Amino acid sequence: MQAQILAPAAVLVVWTLIMLFWTAGVRLPALKKAGIDLGARPGGRGQDLEGVVDPKINWPSHNYSHLVEQPTVFYPTVVILAIMGAGALDVGLAWAYVGLRIMHSVWQATVNRVPVRFLLFISSTLVLVVLALRACAATLLADPSALPA
Repeated sequence: MQAQILAPAAVLVVWTLIMLFWTAGVRLPALKKAGIDLGARPGGRGQDLEGVVDPKINWPSHNYSHLVEQPTVFYPTVVILAIMGAGALDVGLAWAYVGLRIMHSVWQATVNRVPVRFLLFISSTLVLVVLALRACAATLLADPSALPA
């Protein structure tokens, strides 16, 4: 079952990279259109573009930031479950988390209405809480006598 529980994590890694390229794909043309020279001001950051370019240009970047925040809890949770022996419920929950995060990304990067975005976020968070509790139970309730010496 280890590969099945790791597959959602691998998909979320790829999705995070897609969001990175999406960010660059909308930001770089917007910077050029606005006449912003990336080399003119050393040390510039993405946050410096807030209020300078159309807010929609920054939405993919905002989501990319989100994908390198909470999912950092998802990845070790999945690894713990893979090591301890994930069950079908764990795999289903992992896929649910990834599906909700991808829907959250697409929504935030395109429509970005907060009530729906929040619902997607809280739903994925609740799935992650269940996964984390299952990872805790798998480790805390493990029978040490069943482990090889």
